[in-house]
Amino acid sequence: FGQFLPDANSSVLLGKTTPDRAESVRNDHGPTVKRPPLNKQRLSQNGLPIRRPSGVATTPPAKKKSLMMGKGHGMTEFSKLSTSTETMFFEKVRKALRSSEAYDNFLRCLHIFNQEVISRTELVQLVIPFLGKFPELFTWFKNFLGYRESSLGESSHAEILPKERSTEGIAMEIDYASCKRLGSSYRALPKSYQQPKCTGRTPLCREVLNDTWVSFPSWSEDSTFVSSKKTQYEEHIYRCEDERFELDIVLENNLATIRALETVQRRLSRMSAEEQLRFRLDNTMGGSSEVIHRKAIQRIYGDKANDIIDGLKRNPAVSVPLVLKRLKMKEEEWKEAQRGFNKIWREQNEKYYLKSLDHQGINFKQNDTKVLRSKTLLNEIEMLYEDRQEQASEETATPPPSGPHMTLTYDDSQILEDAAALIIHHVKRQVGIQKEDKFKIKQIIHHFVPDLLFARRGELSDLEEEEEEEEEDMETNQDSPKKPNGLPGPSKSKLLFSNTAAQKLRGTDDAYNLFLVNNYWYVFFRLYHILCSRLLRIYGQAEKQIEQESREREWEKEVLGLKRDKNDNPAVQLKMKEPMDVDVEDYYSVFLEMVRNLLDGNMEPAQYEDSLREMFTIHAYVAFTMDKLIQSIVRQLQHLVTDDICVRVTDMYLSECANKATGGLVSTQTSRAAAEGAYQRKAEHLMTDENCFKLMFVKNRGSVSLALELLDTEEENSDEPADAEKWSDYVSRYLTSDSASPELREHLAQKPVFLPR
Repeated sequence: FGQFLPDANSSVLLGKTTPDRAESVRNDHGPTVKRPPLNKQRLSQNGLPIRRPSGVATTPPAKKKSLMMGKGHGMTEFSKLSTSTETMFFEKVRKALRSSEAYDNFLRCLHIFNQEVISRTELVQLVIPFLGKFPELFTWFKNFLGYRESSLGESSHAEILPKERSTEGIAMEIDYASCKRLGSSYRALPKSYQQPKCTGRTPLCREVLNDTWVSFPSWSEDSTFVSSKKTQYEEHIYRCEDERFELDIVLENNLATIRALETVQRRLSRMSAEEQLRFRLDNTMGGSSEVIHRKAIQRIYGDKANDIIDGLKRNPAVSVPLVLKRLKMKEEEWKEAQRGFNKIWREQNEKYYLKSLDHQGINFKQNDTKVLRSKTLLNEIEMLYEDRQEQASEETATPPPSGPHMTLTYDDSQILEDAAALIIHHVKRQVGIQKEDKFKIKQIIHHFVPDLLFARRGELSDLEEEEEEEEEDMETNQDSPKKPNGLPGPSKSKLLFSNTAAQKLRGTDDAYNLFLVNNYWYVFFRLYHILCSRLLRIYGQAEKQIEQESREREWEKEVLGLKRDKNDNPAVQLKMKEPMDVDVEDYYSVFLEMVRNLLDGNMEPAQYEDSLREMFTIHAYVAFTMDKLIQSIVRQLQHLVTDDICVRVTDMYLSECANKATGGLVSTQTSRAAAEGAYQRKAEHLMTDENCFKLMFVKNRGSVSLALELLDTEEENSDEPADAEKWSDYVSRYLTSDSASPELREHLAQKPVFLPR
């Protein structure tokens, strides 16, 4: 487009230019409007550029005799000629300005006025920065000069330019924060503000034009709000729109010039030969605007435009038909090009539209890589631990508070099954994981994790795996021991979680599971929760879209009496959009299938993201890194089944299940305090070289939450084990005392006694 119309977004100098200076300049329709630097010209409230006062005026003013001193007197002689009143005035000015540099600059202004370089009016404008804030001094100074703002004669015409110059000083003095507001972008000028005069206004102009509200932009460096940066896809959309706009402007300008010259041609056709020779065109060339037609001709003829315009004015009878023919040829050429560009612009808009709406996708993908790192997840809870320790150290009288550092919620048990299916799908396709380790991972995902989260266990094997097992059993386990029913015994590891205390608590409410873990287990549960929460967000968005679609169809059926099919969308009917192959009811299941294809390498990441955006619009970004998240979870699972400490952590949990130290009903927690304390001490001893985390899975009123606490394993008090052992002995003696009947002991176990404070 830039090669096709290099000056499409350019205007041409409109003043009188010679052929060697006829060049195009950029117009005011740039993509962005930047704040001008402070040392550049700024716009006044009436839209005109405010010119800063300079030492020498643009046009030398008519020299006037100084009212203050005779010609040739310097600043050193001024004090000799001044009266006591004038001396007091300058003394007040010196004190008011405070800075000696500012006072010297003020005297320099008087000096150049005394040298008749500037006029009285320009002097008043020059001293506004010095005396504008001191009304009494400024009024005395103007009276002393004999300056009258409404005076005629000398100041009537010359004051138009100084008033324009003074607008900056006056505008800078206006406190827009206290002015009346209209939205966030407009302020009402105060009634004391002196409006610039306009002699060209008609009664209608005075009735309808705005003189009260001014634009009040918030510059980026002045605003505390950090606006989001335009993405590359937004830039593509904006560029297409700018190009369409510029080409439309070019075509409209050219068409307006054609209409104006056609009107002139019709007038010429009704004239005689002598009248045609005498006929001349003015600067508007038969139209109503000098600018539009000049631009159109200059865009076509380039450097020769001034000669063409001069020929149109002097001899329209000859030049108008020729120029009109050239303009019409260009019109057809540009319209043909516009049809080609429309196809390109449409393709770009379709390609980048959904991406341009997604402000969070790019940043999310970049940041999520850091968020999913094990180091980041560990640093997060370690910082919470250190903050609590610092707070406890400041309050020396109180011991460090205990309790979870972080609490995660699991709102939907169905999502756990979807997460497990995705994880196992990726595990089965990992050639670097041994088959026995895969079986252990499946047990963790399908049995152990659902037990901890009070959810239903998953199926351990599918049909494909059973077929593989049968083949292997036929080849490698022909001599393996047989079961009584004649079937071969299992060649894989035994079931690790065949019978746990957590499994028995699945149907109960107000219960908890306790699990003491190391770093690998902690990172796994954090990543697993992130996966479940993102799947739940996508599922929730799919449900919202189903509800919205159903509501729209119901409304159209009841109100409009229409029964709309999925391909009855207006955009689809106008062939502006391809029909969706997927019903909105199948969005979530299709999403899960796309994740599987992405993990298998059967789908490109770009295609995956585009499909997600098409289904879930701006809410799809949370699923962009789903493959990276699942891969991180699988790596952690591989550590859980191969790392020695992780295996011992799991074995310790299974052994402590028999001691009833891994959870139960919340109401009977006190009866397990000793066993849980012993379990915690064993875990801390096992994990002396790394962090020890206390995970508490709590089910209350149907909702499941995970409380994570980083335990302090570095500083151990030698009295604490002894105290805990004494407490354990006391509890055991109390519960097994002969004085307590079996009914009482059972009652106390179910409903412990709490003493009042």
